[in-house]
Amino acid sequence: MNLKTYFEETKGMGVLSTADGEGRVNAAVYARPHVMDDGTLGFVMRDRLSHSNLQSNPRAAYLFREEGPGYKGIRLHLTKTHEESGTPLIKELCRRCKIYDNPEAVRFLVIFKTDKQLPLIGAGESPE
Repeated sequence: MNLKTYFEETKGMGVLSTADGEGRVNAAVYARPHVMDDGTLGFVMRDRLSHSNLQSNPRAAYLFREEGPGYKGIRLHLTKTHEESGTPLIKELCRRCKIYDNPEAVRFLVIFKTDKQLPLIGAGESPE
């Protein structure tokens, strides 16, 4: 599946799950990720719990449920590769900055590689 096309064309709701270095889990509602030219995924984040968790544990999971009846969507297992802050790219990508939030607030662009892609329900349930 081409994630760039999927996230550009599919509406829905996403949840990013992270855990700190001691395994304490957090889940937060996040917009669709930005699919970068190299295929990595970028999320614009404020310095809150999800971002904090990623400082000690680079692994995350993103669940995306498509709008409409039933349970269609995808689950992505992710690993953080790097992040940046204070760059023009963040202002360019940030959807909420222009509408809801304080545009001057500190934000981070956190980049992930996709380790595994699964349907929202079904295949791939067996442990590794």
